[in-house]
This record gives sequence, C-alpha cells and structure tokens, in this order.
Amino acid sequence: MRIVTRPDFDGIVCAVLLRDALEPSLPIYWIEPNAIQSGEADIRDGDILANLPWHPQAYLWFDHHISNKPVQEVPGAFDIAPSAAGVIYKYYKTQNLLDNRFDELVDQTDIIDSADLTLEQVRAPQDYPYLILSMTIKNNDFQDIPYWERLVEMLGKADIHAILKDPEVAGRCREVIAENKAFKNYLKTYTTMVERISVTDFRSLEKAPSGNRFLTYSLFANSIASVKIRYAGQDKKQVLISVAHSIFNPECRVNVGAMLARYGGGGHFCAGGCTLDAHDAQEKIDEILDILKANQG
Repeated sequence: MRIVTRPDFDGIVCAVLLRDALEPSLPIYWIEPNAIQSGEADIRDGDILANLPWHPQAYLWFDHHISNKPVQEVPGAFDIAPSAAGVIYKYYKTQNLLDNRFDELVDQTDIIDSADLTLEQVRAPQDYPYLILSMTIKNNDFQDIPYWERLVEMLGKADIHAILKDPEVAGRCREVIAENKAFKNYLKTYTTMVERISVTDFRSLEKAPSGNRFLTYSLFANSIASVKIRYAGQDKKQVLISVAHSIFNPECRVNVGAMLARYGGGGHFCAGGCTLDAHDAQEKIDEILDILKANQG
C-alpha cells in the first residue's frame, strides 16, 4: 500500500492526513496528474490516490477537481471542495480516525488551494506562514522529493512556526521571497493583455521563471483570467498551459477544468492546466483564448 499524490501543498497535506489516519510509515509515490492521464503512472493494487485523477487500480481515491468527477461510485471520497485534503479530513473524521488536531492545517490548505486570498496576501505572502511555506514546494524534475518527505513529517508533528525556523525551510522561504521579487518584473515584461485575458508567454526564455502565481492579478487588475505558457523541458517538444480566473475580478464564466479536459488536461472550475505538443500548441492556445474571450459558461 502506498500514498500516491502530487507535489503541491494540497498533495503534501493529503499525505500528512493519510499517514496519520492509516499508517505512519506508508511510502509516498509522487507523480503529476498527466502521468495518470497519459497512462505512464505505475499505479498498483492497494494504492491510495489523492489529489489526482482516478485510476482503476486504486484501492482508495480522494479528489476535488471538477474535471475528475466520477461517473460511477468509487471507493474513497470525491467532492467539489476547496482542497483534496479537506475531502480526506471529512472522510476519516467521520470514522474517528482523525481528530481536530489538523483543523488549522486543513483550513489553510483550503484557502491556498482554492486561491481564496486577499490582495495583501498576494503582495506579501512572507507575512503569512502557511502561504509562504506552500510557495517553497516546486516540482523541479522531482529533485525535491526529500524535501517534500520532510514537510510531510514536520506538518504531521510540528507547529507551523517551528517548521519555518527549520534551516532548510527558512532558506527556501528566503529564496521564494527573492524569486517573487524577480518574478514581478518577468510578468511585466512577458505579459500582454488580449482583451481582458492576461497572457504570459515564457517560451522565448531558456528557462521559465517561477514565482507567485497570483501576482498577475494584482499587476493586471482589469483581467478576468490569466493564461501562462512555457515549455515543459529543454527539448521544447511540449508546452505547458495554465489557465485561471482572476481571484480579484470574478467575471470569468468559463469552466476552466472542463475546457482543458478537451486538450488532455483538467482542473477546477476556476483553474487548471494541460500539456500540448509543441507542433500545434499555438493553434490550441488560440482556441483557448477564443473561448476565454467569448466568456461563455
């Protein structure tokens, strides 16, 4: 039996809860959603999937993405909820296998994963402990697995303020603060407005910068949605697309998860992503932009 989840804050908290409810030594298999969608994931009998698309081999499955809504009853739990961690928490609390000890952690995960943020949180995430910690979680070709594993251990036992004092965590938080400052300039340089859609295209850069994904909504206040475009790897064979509604200007009616499911991706009503082959990516990007500009639900 393994926990199978993705490397983001919600996925990490899912692993914290599953280990506490079931078995503290459960191994974790970290994957991205497209590994399941493409059939490349090594899912085995007995695996517990969390925050990922359903797989027929899964023993239990927990998720909250609207694009992954099951057409049949599956073992585990699904709900259109702010986070997959919240789905797991509710499921195991009803079985008395989890208690209120994780209330704050799950509440904060709900806020972060659903992007229910204030303008001040976006501008100064370093002032909000869980938010800045979540920004240290990145998938750099799975090189950070030891760090993700440490966070699962620490979040299961330690107070958030003690975690932020950990030398490695503190160092990564300092890097994120510097990175966010640079990212603001990248957004200003590489973002254009297409009607009321902010389009950030990093394909001309050797390496796409990373940073606070919500900054675009404070910089381009008139936008109702954002599109971020970058290459998946150095070979430039695939293009990654991220689409989201503005968190401050809720006028976009497009179901992003359902729209991107047509392109092999998925997500929530308000946010999602997909991977495109580079040879016809621009054609599909233009289609996505046309859908967003039409703003039909």
